[in-house]
Amino acid sequence: MTDRPDDTPAVDDLLRLDRQVCFPLYAATNLLQRLYRPLLAPLGLTYSQYLVMLVLWGRDPVSVGDLCACLHLDNGTMSPLLKRMEQAGFIARQRDPDDERLVLITLTPHGRALREQAEEVPKELARRIEAAPDEIAHVRSVVQSLVGKLDEAV
Repeated sequence: MTDRPDDTPAVDDLLRLDRQVCFPLYAATNLLQRLYRPLLAPLGLTYSQYLVMLVLWGRDPVSVGDLCACLHLDNGTMSPLLKRMEQAGFIARQRDPDDERLVLITLTPHGRALREQAEEVPKELARRIEAAPDEIAHVRSVVQSLVGKLDEAV
């Protein structure tokens, strides 16, 4: 038996929400996406589309497989996302002439031009969360390390 009331969880209860590593990451992701939404709306991008564009602004073209690996998404999630982006005129999809099995994603002129406007997005996000650059860098480093460990575990 325990000396605590039935509705009071034990401090060492492994199933408490505040003991989970997943919950603060989940909450932070949801809140970040809510902050990004008004910043990305003028660009005509959703948060997921913005992530694709970030990859493409760094290297263009990129195969669908590499894009999936980079963003940790499966092909079933990526395909409809890319279809919507192609319909919106941000990207083009084409078969790799050297390997017909691969589909390459390239930026359209409209997608390339959007980069200049998008440069303000991270600056404005940092202003809104009132975080110092070194604080953001530290959080990013810790989370990137966790992502690496999770990727290995998966």
